[in-house]
Amino acid sequence: MSDQQTINISIFDKEYQVSCKPDEIQALRDSAYYLDSKMREIKASGSVLGLDRLAVMAALNIANEYLSSEQQKKALLSQSDGRSNQSHDKLDAAISRLKSIV
Repeated sequence: MSDQQTINISIFDKEYQVSCKPDEIQALRDSAYYLDSKMREIKASGSVLGLDRLAVMAALNIANEYLSSEQQKKALLSQSDGRSNQSHDKLDAAISRLKSIV
């Protein structure tokens, strides 16, 4: 049995056949839907003409969203690491105090 399956997706009223693994089909459909909605959002703003420009602008917007979320994730991980280190230091200090008492 092949580990690839061909499905049809629609982006901005154009049909595309795309191959992917069966367990990735829903993610691919969700991605196509997201791209389609971004392109329609840009088209509705009236600021971009032409399918190629719409696709590029949508790709730029999606890339910007992705990079922003990656920066936020890194900042949150850094904060979490800092808090974890503080907790670890407090636990070490408490253990040291308990050892000195015993």
